[in-house]
Amino acid sequence: MVVRELQAPVGTGDAAGVSPEYVRISMASAIALRMHSGRFSRDFDFGGINVLLNYQEACRSDCGYCGLARERPGGHADRSFIRVEWPLVRTDELVTRLARFEPALTRLCISMVTHGLAYRDTCDITRRITARIGTPISVLVAPPTIKRERLENLKTLGVDMIGVGLDAVTEDLFWRIRTDVAAGGLSWDKYWEVIGDAREIFGPWKVNIHTLVGLGETDKDLLALFVALRDRQIFSYLFCFNPEPDSRLAAWPQPPLARWHRVQLARHLIEARGFGLEQFDFDDEGRIARIRAARSVLDAVVAEGTAFMTDGCPSGNGGPGCTRPYGSYRPAEPFRDYPFAPTPGDLEGIRRLLGLDDLIN
Repeated sequence: MVVRELQAPVGTGDAAGVSPEYVRISMASAIALRMHSGRFSRDFDFGGINVLLNYQEACRSDCGYCGLARERPGGHADRSFIRVEWPLVRTDELVTRLARFEPALTRLCISMVTHGLAYRDTCDITRRITARIGTPISVLVAPPTIKRERLENLKTLGVDMIGVGLDAVTEDLFWRIRTDVAAGGLSWDKYWEVIGDAREIFGPWKVNIHTLVGLGETDKDLLALFVALRDRQIFSYLFCFNPEPDSRLAAWPQPPLARWHRVQLARHLIEARGFGLEQFDFDDEGRIARIRAARSVLDAVVAEGTAFMTDGCPSGNGGPGCTRPYGSYRPAEPFRDYPFAPTPGDLEGIRRLLGLDDLIN
């Protein structure tokens, strides 16, 4: 993710620090806020700060792919999340840094975990931030801890958008990977109840659903969900499976880069260009086999590059807000989603992997 010369972050001397007095922030956020020294492998403006609640008991859920899973070996301080380091910092020091760098900030996102105190602490942290900072705030909620009244209160506190980490895009996968495990206990129906309540409370395009490519779903499964969410004016945000060491899916392979880029292209066509499921053909394995569109349309979308950028919550002016750099791949690996506009060289590589000639014939 980053070429770094690390110094101790604020708060790491207190390994027992828990929310709301402490939070974790992504390494990219720590560098942007000058709480760590280092630099990105490519220069770009970064203003989307990601905050993660922290507890000694970690997350009470036990998703098979997650670095924060309850039953993952090792102490909580040694765990990662989407294979990115999350330094521990004092919440009040973080707010001071946010105020200092506010002109450069585009979006703040607070990620809950499944824990009995997560909602209370999210409200506390949100109040501290909104008292000093006007940057738009998203909350990635943990549905087991959420009910309608709590969503209404988050909006009252100044939260701008709600995210839900559905991840597994079919009920069967959700059950096998997130529920049918030692300490899973998550409910597909509860997740969709929270999604529906959030859409009613926050309004159109103010809710986003995280979808994880590579858990065993088909392309058809993904595209059907993208269409359904688009029709409800809910964003679908793409994440690529990136195996966490010591998780139950540690040996599960990442999806091929060619498949990933085809899914990115299809999601963009559905959400930004109004494509329906009928404009895609699938093979017997449910993979995208054909896109029913003119070659000129696909060439134009690829040349624009937006389809292959990180899709996250927007900034206050509608531009990219959360770019969560390098969350889907390791630093030495090819980019999977770009936290900046892809270069002509990047796009040429994407074109080769997409195989557009095969997709339109």
